[in-house]
Amino acid sequence: MRIKTLRITSCLTLLLVYPALAADDMQGMSPEEMMQEHGGGIFHMFRSETDIGPNTDGRTISSWDVKGYVGTDENRAWLKTEGEHADNKLQTVEAWALYSRNIATFWDAQAGIRYDVKPKSTTYLALGFNGLAPYYFDTEAHLFISDKGHVSARLREENDFLLTQKLIIQPYAEFNLYLQNAPENDAGAGIGDGKIGLQTRYEITRKFAPYVDVHYGRKFGETASIAKTVGEDRQELVGAVGLRLMF
Repeated sequence: MRIKTLRITSCLTLLLVYPALAADDMQGMSPEEMMQEHGGGIFHMFRSETDIGPNTDGRTISSWDVKGYVGTDENRAWLKTEGEHADNKLQTVEAWALYSRNIATFWDAQAGIRYDVKPKSTTYLALGFNGLAPYYFDTEAHLFISDKGHVSARLREENDFLLTQKLIIQPYAEFNLYLQNAPENDAGAGIGDGKIGLQTRYEITRKFAPYVDVHYGRKFGETASIAKTVGEDRQELVGAVGLRLMF
């Protein structure tokens, strides 16, 4: 009986003393150390994808997509650039700078600037969301207001499926929509263009992965009519080999 009483007394003493000891430890921390303990540390992650390959017309298409962030769990600066090169010249070039704020589990609200160098120099106010939808679909949804007053939107979805621990397939889809005709994008009102694709990569390490990418792109409605008028293809199939790097 005495041993049982001693055990109970010891447990109660620890329960009473531990919070005080923990508080003393916290009091000894600097504000920077306390932020680190509670998820306030500064983190970064950048992903680069570059690839090259022919389309159905035999033209060689090369593209890049580089994006990443610097910041805390709650507040981050997102940077992004993507573009495409064909026929010995740049076809499209975009650069983004966004402030990203965590608003729910796996979801960030974003606001910032998108600047297009090609096909025509255009600046946009960008507003949107970035996060993980049900069934693990990585989602990017943004609304753009150009310096010409034109409103457009872009939705991108992608998902990873592991065939093995290193071999991964990633289906994806992306669509651009326009509220009104947007001459700077050679686009008409409605669904302007979209593409669906499948990337198959082999992660030699998490940070180094060669891949094969096949995607089909198509223009719709008035945008397709504009493309036909200026002699551009309304659809294309591209097969490419590339390299993904993470740092």
